[in-house]
Amino acid sequence: MMRRQVTGWLAAAAGVAALASAQADEALERGRYMIVTGHCNNCHTAGYAAKEGKLPEQNWLMGSGPLGYRGPWGTTYATNLRLTVSGMTEDAWVQYGKSFKTRPPMPYWSVNETSEADLRAMYRYIKSLGAVGEPARAFLPPGEEPKGPYVQWPMPAK
Repeated sequence: MMRRQVTGWLAAAAGVAALASAQADEALERGRYMIVTGHCNNCHTAGYAAKEGKLPEQNWLMGSGPLGYRGPWGTTYATNLRLTVSGMTEDAWVQYGKSFKTRPPMPYWSVNETSEADLRAMYRYIKSLGAVGEPARAFLPPGEEPKGPYVQWPMPAK
C-alpha cells in the first residue's frame, strides 16, 4: 500500500514538474515574440535592422553599440537590455516597464502600456540570453557632437 502511494506521489510530482516546464517554455516563447514584434531589436541590437533581422539570438539586445540617435534632445544610445535585466528582479522590471520615461526615440509610452504578463515574459526571455556585452554609451546633451555614426532625427516644426 505504501509503495503505491509513493509511486502515485512521484507520478503527480513529475506531472507538476512537466507542467511547470511547459509554462516556463511558453513564457520564454511569449517573451521572444514580444521582443520581435515590439521591434526592440531594431534599436537595442547593433546591426539588426541593417541585416533585416538576420542576426543570431546570441547577439540580441546588447545595445546599439556606437550608433547614436540624435535630435533636439541630444544623442541617445540604446541600452544593453541584457545587462539592465541582470541587475533587476522580475518585479522591479515590471515596475520599471510600467513607469519609466526616457528620451527619444524610445517609445516608452508603448512599454508603459504593456501588460504585466507580457513584461514578465520579456524579462524571462531577456534574462535567458545572459548578461553579456558592454553598457551603452552615455547620453550626449544637445549641441555636443557624437563620435561615431548616428541617426539624425529632424527638428520639429516651429
